[in-house]
Amino acid sequence: MRVHLDFGSIAVMIITVILFILALFVKGFTHDLFLEAGIFLVSAKIIIMAYRNGIASNRIEHKLDEILAVLDGLEKQEEVSQQDKGRRQHPGEK
Repeated sequence: MRVHLDFGSIAVMIITVILFILALFVKGFTHDLFLEAGIFLVSAKIIIMAYRNGIASNRIEHKLDEILAVLDGLEKQEEVSQQDKGRRQHPGEK
């Protein structure tokens, strides 16, 4: 299983949590807490969105690989059938 969270995302999460906790102690539980909580939630939402985009990207890449494998198989079948046709038309030639 691949890891979808890179070092940058983890660093942003840690810094955001540290700054949020620091703001709680500095500002206290006042009206500014809502502003700090909003900033924290926006950061969390961006990180969640990046995580989901990574998963979706991996799924799309996997499906494209499957399509490419099917197309390669079809090309090989076409080459074999073309060679068989050529042999049937000219059985004595090599």
